Amino acid sequence: MNKYFLLLVAFLMICFSSLTCGEVFGETPWSQLSPSEQQILRPFKDRWDQLPGERQDAKERFRQWQRLTPEQRAMIRRRYEEFRRLPPEERERIRRSQQWFRGLPPEQRRALREKWQNMSDAERRDFRRKLRSMNPDQRRRFLRKETGKK
Repeated sequence: MNKYFLLLVAFLMICFSSLTCGEVFGETPWSQLSPSEQQILRPFKDRWDQLPGERQDAKERFRQWQRLTPEQRAMIRRRYEEFRRLPPEERERIRRSQQWFRGLPPEQRRALREKWQNMSDAERRDFRRKLRSMNPDQRRRFLRKETGKK
C-alpha cells in the first residue's frame, strides 16, 4: 500500500459524512473545504489548486469505492487498520513491494495475480520466501519464467 491509498481511504471516510462526490472533487477551493476535510487532505494543501488530474483520479477511485459491497468495504477498512498497526519497517517493506509490483508490465502483473490466487497458503509462503531471497536480476528471471515470459 502506498501513502496515496491510505490517504484515499481516509478521504473516502469523509465523503460518507453526507458529502457527494461532486462537492468533494469539483472545483471547490481549499478555503471552502470543511475543517475535517482540510485535516485529512492536508498533504495536498499547497498544491490543491494544481490537482485537477489527481482530483479526477480520486473521483474514479471514489466511484470504485461506491461500487464495492459493504463486505468489500469492511475488508478494506480492516486491512487498512491492520496495516496501520504494523511496525514502520514492515509498512515500508510492503510499500516497496507494491511499488516493485506496479513497476512490472501489465501482462506480467496479471499473470502473477492469477497464479497467486490459485496458490495454497503454503505455496504463497514458499513463493514469498523465494522472492525475498533473490536479488533484482534473479527475481526478474524467476518471474519471467513463472509467468511464461522468455
